[in-house]
Amino acid sequence: MDLSQRIQRIAVSPTLAVMMEAERYKARGIDVVDFGPGEPDFPTPDHIKRAAVRALEQNLTKYTATGGIAALRQAIVEWHAQQFGSSFKPAECVVTVGGKHAIFNAISVLINSGDEVLVPVPYWVSYPDIVKYVGGRMVEVPTPAAGGFTLRASAVEGVVGPRTRLLIVNSPNNPTGAVVPPEEFERIAEVCQRRGLWLLSDECYSHFVYGEARPFSIGGAKHDKERTIIVGSLSKTFAMTGWRIGYALGPQPLVDAIIKLQSQSTSNPTSIAQHAAVEALRGPMDSVQVMLAEYTRRRARVLEGMRALPGVTCAEPQGAFYVFPNVQKYVGDGSTPDTTALARLMLEQAHIAVVPGEAFGAPGYLRCSYATSMERIEEGLARLDKFLRSVSSRS
Repeated sequence: MDLSQRIQRIAVSPTLAVMMEAERYKARGIDVVDFGPGEPDFPTPDHIKRAAVRALEQNLTKYTATGGIAALRQAIVEWHAQQFGSSFKPAECVVTVGGKHAIFNAISVLINSGDEVLVPVPYWVSYPDIVKYVGGRMVEVPTPAAGGFTLRASAVEGVVGPRTRLLIVNSPNNPTGAVVPPEEFERIAEVCQRRGLWLLSDECYSHFVYGEARPFSIGGAKHDKERTIIVGSLSKTFAMTGWRIGYALGPQPLVDAIIKLQSQSTSNPTSIAQHAAVEALRGPMDSVQVMLAEYTRRRARVLEGMRALPGVTCAEPQGAFYVFPNVQKYVGDGSTPDTTALARLMLEQAHIAVVPGEAFGAPGYLRCSYATSMERIEEGLARLDKFLRSVSSRS
C-alpha cells in the first residue's frame, strides 16, 4: 500500500507491542508475570469515579471547548501552583488526550523539517518517533549509568548545534527512574535560555519520588519561562491512565497553536473525564501517599532481587516505578543477539513480560515495572533467576 512517508518513519510503540504480545499469551491461559505495564496497579480513587457518574447523570456528555472546560483549566493551574509554586494562567493551559498527546502537539507546532530535538538517553519510547513523524532530527544527550543516568547541563551544552530548537527533559525518568536535582534542572534551563532553545519538561511521574526528594517542576522555578513548556498528566498521579487526561502549560501563543492543531484532530478530550479530572485536582490526594508507600516497599524488594541475579547490575531508581537492570552479560550470542531477542525468549520460556532496552535507546538493558503486586514480584524474580541461569548454562 502506498502510505505517506511520515507514517513509514515510525513504528508501533514498543511498550504497547510488549503488552499486546503478553495479552496473547494470557488469552491462551498462560500465567504471565507482567513487568511491562507503565501504569499504576491501583484503582482510580472513588471520589473521582463518583464525579464521573455525576457528570453522566447531569448529561455533561456534549462537545466542550477544544482546549478543555474552563473549570478544568482553572483547576490545573491552581493545582500546579499549589504543588510546585508556578504562576500560569488558564489561557496558558490546554487540556489534552493524555500527556503523550500534549507532547505530540507541542512538538508538532514547534519543529520544522530538519530541526534538531535534544533527547536524553535512555529515553521514553515515543520521543524519537514523534520527532521523526514531524520531520525533525533527534540528537541524543548522554546520561551515563555510572552517574545514575542523571541529566547534566554540561551534557546538554555539549550537543547544542545551529539547528537545535528543543530539549526534552523527563524527570522522574521513564525508564531509568533518574531524577534531575532541582539545582541541576535550573542550570539546564539556563543553558536553554542562553542558547535560545525551547525546554519541554515531561512531569508525568512528578509525584513518585523517593527518600528525601520532593516533587519539583521547572515551571515553578525562578527563570524566564518564555520558552518553557510543562507537560503533565493525571494518569500516574491519580491512577487515571484510561481516562486520558493530560495538559500542557506554556506561553499563550504556543497554547493557542496547540488548540488550533487539536481543533483539527481530536477536538476536545472526553467531557466526562474532564469533569472527573476537576474533582481529582481539587479533592484529597491521600491516594498518592498510599501508592508511594507501596511503591517504596516494592522498589526495595525488586532492587534487592535484581542485584542478586547472576551477572546483573541495577542502578537505584530515584523516582517513577521502574528498575532498569543491565543484562549485557546475557546478550551478544546467536540466540540472544540483543535484549529484544532476550525479552522474546524470556516471554516464551519463562512467561515474563519486560520491555527491551533497545526501545529506550539503551542496548543491554531491560525495563521492569514494579507496578504490580508483591506476590507477582516474588514470582517474577524467581522465574528471572531460573531463566538467566539456564541461559548462562547454554552459552
